[in-house]
Amino acid sequence: MSDMLQLLPENIQDRFDSRHRLVLVAAQRAKHLMQGAKLLGQARFAKETTQALDEVLQGQIQYLRGKEARDAIKESRKGRDLENERMAMMTAEDAREIKKELSNYVDDSPKEAAQADSEGAG
Repeated sequence: MSDMLQLLPENIQDRFDSRHRLVLVAAQRAKHLMQGAKLLGQARFAKETTQALDEVLQGQIQYLRGKEARDAIKESRKGRDLENERMAMMTAEDAREIKKELSNYVDDSPKEAAQADSEGAG
């Protein structure tokens, strides 16, 4: 084990096989916090990066590696793709519905616009 990991509490040395993994987990958690994820405990620090490292060192963050991590990434991508597809379909339907609703309130035909311009100029 590296000298740097020996500076950390003993239970951390058992959970992380390298400094690199510890940094990656903390960086990913910091990214989630910056994107609006909720804290897992009381905020002890002002910066997301420090808060993320604290959560990791406190054992509040679970992570996957190896085949489990690859399978989770694949599953996440599938879910994201399905959600994107659903949103694209819903957006097209919503656009048609909005246009239909707006047609009740707005008439953007050319002759209406020409009449309004001539009335305003007179």
